[in-house]
Amino acid sequence: MNQELEWLIFLSQLPATPSSLRVGVWRKLRAAGAVGLQNGVWLLPRREEHERFMERLLLHVTEQGASGQVFVVQAFNPATQQDVLARFQADRNEDYAEFLEQSEVVMAEIRKETGRGKFSFAELEENEQNLQRLTRWLARIRERDFFEAEKRQAALAALEDCRQALQAFAVQVYAQAGLEVPAGADLLMEGPLVDHAPDNDGK
Repeated sequence: MNQELEWLIFLSQLPATPSSLRVGVWRKLRAAGAVGLQNGVWLLPRREEHERFMERLLLHVTEQGASGQVFVVQAFNPATQQDVLARFQADRNEDYAEFLEQSEVVMAEIRKETGRGKFSFAELEENEQNLQRLTRWLARIRERDFFEAEKRQAALAALEDCRQALQAFAVQVYAQAGLEVPAGADLLMEGPLVDHAPDNDGK
């Protein structure tokens, strides 16, 4: 890994009370994928979008009557660099692990409804909403995964497994409703599925 990689460090002095500013800054930094080195010290790889983010955050902090600083730094040695990279990857692996747990919940629901033979458009729409939620969630994690964490590929594969399982479920729904499915048709991500046809209960 390139030791010359530059980092943006955000330092802040935030009041303990009220806690709203401290919590808000923490949430913004976490959402951006920053790593907390210690209290009030946060790190992001130096990129144009991260510089803009730090500028906005610093302005927000000063407008609230607190103070902060942003610095551009490099790791002192390869060991420090590896430690920082490991922290980023550990955070993203934690995100991916949580995603994998929830993707298994979605798969279990599809398996349950398949086993019960409950092939209705209502069930299909509910499970498609779950798939869309997973898709958006994984996209947000990947945006913060600056160094391709170990669990990235497993998460991508899990999402594809969910999509394929739901596609197979959709084929059964259409078949049970007496609707012909064109060969190779993708029945997902096409808007509200209940608009295509009523389910078996006429809802």
